[in-house]
Amino acid sequence: MYFKYGRTEIEYLKEKDKILGTIIDQVGHVDREVDTDLFSSVVHHIIGQQISTKAQATIWQRMKDELQEIHAESISATDISKLQSFGMTFRKAEYIKDFADKVQRKEFDLQRVSQLPDAEAVQELVSLKGVGVWTAEMILLFCLQRPDIFSFDDLAIQRGLRMVYHHRKIDRKRFEKYRRRFSPYGSVASLYLWAVSGGVLPDMKDYAPKKAIPRETTKTSKRRKKQE
Repeated sequence: MYFKYGRTEIEYLKEKDKILGTIIDQVGHVDREVDTDLFSSVVHHIIGQQISTKAQATIWQRMKDELQEIHAESISATDISKLQSFGMTFRKAEYIKDFADKVQRKEFDLQRVSQLPDAEAVQELVSLKGVGVWTAEMILLFCLQRPDIFSFDDLAIQRGLRMVYHHRKIDRKRFEKYRRRFSPYGSVASLYLWAVSGGVLPDMKDYAPKKAIPRETTKTSKRRKKQE
C-alpha cells in the first residue's frame, strides 16, 4: 500500500508554489509504501534509526521470519537477547520490548493515538523510549497517513529545499515559511522533496556551502618537509 494522494493535493501545491509545481510535473506520481499497523510501524521506525535502509530491511525480515507476525504479544514474549540477535543494538531491543510490554499492560493506547490530532499524537509517541519528534512525525506520515507532515528535523527535506529553491541554508524561519505555504498538504510536498534529495532529477544540485578543508599550519608544514 502506498501513501494516498491525488489531484486535489497536487493542484493545490502547484497553485501555491510554481517552482514546486514544475518539480511535480517532472517527477510524476511518487509511490511511498506505508504500514497501516501502528504497532509494527513504531517497531520498524525504531529499528531504522541511524542505520541504512538496507540494514533496516534485513533486520525486519529476520524478525518476520522468526516471529511470523510483529505484534505486542510476539514481541513481549521474546527475550531482549533474542531481539538483539536479529541485528539491532541492545538499546533498540530494550526500547522495542518496553513498548510491547506497555501495549500489553494497556499503558499505551494505540487506538487512542491514531485518533489524536497531529501535535498530540506526536507528544504521545515521544513518551515512548527511543521515539523522538522526527520518528513520531514519520510514523504519522507513513502509518497514519496524516496529510500535513513536514518535518524540520528531516535532513533530506532540508536538502531538497536547498536543491529546489537554491538556498545555501535552511533555518527554522525559512523552513516555517515553506511549511505554511504547503499546508495542509505538507506530506505530499515532503514526498517530492525526498525524491529530489534522493537524486530523481540528476541535473539538480545541493547549494549548501562546501566544508572548507583546514589548511596546514606553518609549523606542521615545516615538520612534514623535514620528515620528507
